Amino acid sequence: MNFEVHPRLAAGGFELGRLGGCRLLLKNNALFPWLLLIPEVEDGIEDLHQLPAGQYEEVMAALRQVSEFVASYFQPEKLNVACIGNQVRQMHIHIVGRSADDPAWPGTVWAFDGKREYSDEENHKIRAAARAFLGLP
Repeated sequence: MNFEVHPRLAAGGFELGRLGGCRLLLKNNALFPWLLLIPEVEDGIEDLHQLPAGQYEEVMAALRQVSEFVASYFQPEKLNVACIGNQVRQMHIHIVGRSADDPAWPGTVWAFDGKREYSDEENHKIRAAARAFLGLP
């Protein structure tokens, strides 16, 4: 299978590596700790229930690891995890750390227009921490 991350997803973040048959991206919006887990699946598989049982378990294990990383590194009050795909149909799972002091609270991050790109230093620190925590090369 020749897998490529959808251009819209790729343009919005930085690839951190591969985990559990998925690509892991950091969204380039420092207002929210927001990662995307993109399972490497065939076109047409858009929802979690469509995954074969073994692959579903692999994706869920990766999701748990990424959720643990976000909770540990960013220390949000709440994690929002969703596989929505209304605008980009390629299967992807959002893992977003939320806190009462974030600018979109208590609304959704999708409806919030504000953005602040990560500095090179912030990006480097997050990448290094994610790679160490998740055992990424």
